[in-house]
Amino acid sequence: MPAKAKTLLIWIVVIFLIYAVVTNPDAAANIVEAIWEFILSAFTGFGQFFANLAS
Repeated sequence: MPAKAKTLLIWIVVIFLIYAVVTNPDAAANIVEAIWEFILSAFTGFGQFFANLAS
């Protein structure tokens, strides 16, 4: 992908995210919370897997 196209795409995504947060902050907060819970549960699962593997 050309550098200018990549830069333009990044700017479009950033502007959209700012727009989404400004127009509907509750939904944006819910999405961020859901993503955080997913990441946290994934790391917890990895921890349990390796703990079970080691025992």
